[in-house]
Amino acid sequence: ARVVIADLPGSDGEAVAKGLPGGLGVFAPTDVSNDEEVHKAIEMTGDRLDIAVNCAGVAWAMKTIGRKGPHSLEKFQATMDINVVGTFNVCRLAAEKMAAKPDGSGGVIVNTASVAAYEGQIGQVAYAASKG
Repeated sequence: ARVVIADLPGSDGEAVAKGLPGGLGVFAPTDVSNDEEVHKAIEMTGDRLDIAVNCAGVAWAMKTIGRKGPHSLEKFQATMDINVVGTFNVCRLAAEKMAAKPDGSGGVIVNTASVAAYEGQIGQVAYAASKG
């Protein structure tokens, strides 16, 4: 078995990977919205991929309209790119590798969500929209 921790460079991902028993962990510096980086992380799983867990998510505290004007479209787009597009990117590439297993055993993909999708909080419009 091998565990690939895919997270942003500068995260605690490397320490988490090194902390796994038996040297089973490996760190893949990955931005989930970057197709090439996700491909590399998936390839680091070796011969097979059985489970993929998506936990990527960013949130900027910003109201739709605040004292300084409207919510930044750039920040809203970045939230969607990471939380939605990035999650889908991992799903599609993980599913491809899982489906290619010779034994036909497939795999499991777990996507984390948030109660914010249903009970949005002030200043969390982009995050809530991305987690529904």
